[in-house]
Amino acid sequence: MKFVSATADDWAAADAAKIAPRQLLSPAQWAELAASWPDDLPVGLLLDNDVDVQALQLPWQRFATIALRFPKWTDGRAYSQARLLRRRLRWRGELRAVGDVVVDMALQLSRTGFDVAALRPGQDPAVARRALQFFDALLPGSFYQGDVHEPRPLFLRTEAA
Repeated sequence: MKFVSATADDWAAADAAKIAPRQLLSPAQWAELAASWPDDLPVGLLLDNDVDVQALQLPWQRFATIALRFPKWTDGRAYSQARLLRRRLRWRGELRAVGDVVVDMALQLSRTGFDVAALRPGQDPAVARRALQFFDALLPGSFYQGDVHEPRPLFLRTEAA
């Protein structure tokens, strides 16, 4: 998993619907520009955490990245969106966490399928990487419930005696 500072993130939310490289567009902005968007220009989708991703009728393969917004670090609805995108909709592209993203979220972000976390100002990407490595070293593959990396629960992973 990659951690970046929000100020150094190379993907930007579009203020207005316009064609430009590395733009994160809302579903409404994408609907406005989809027909004229060049095939060779990468585009990203920015989703608020109250959007039902399963109800969206979008060409998922068209997006280079999907960014899920965390309005507060204590609001976990984007974790559910990420899991739905990974497991039910089979999204294999880059999944980004944006908004109020803090170091303490590193493990949950990884377990729900995020590839990139754009940390809010004041959060150190190096600290986030160390935090994630700490959990990997402490509990390699020993979570009771499954996640996007290993969907089987622990009791199905243990060998029969």
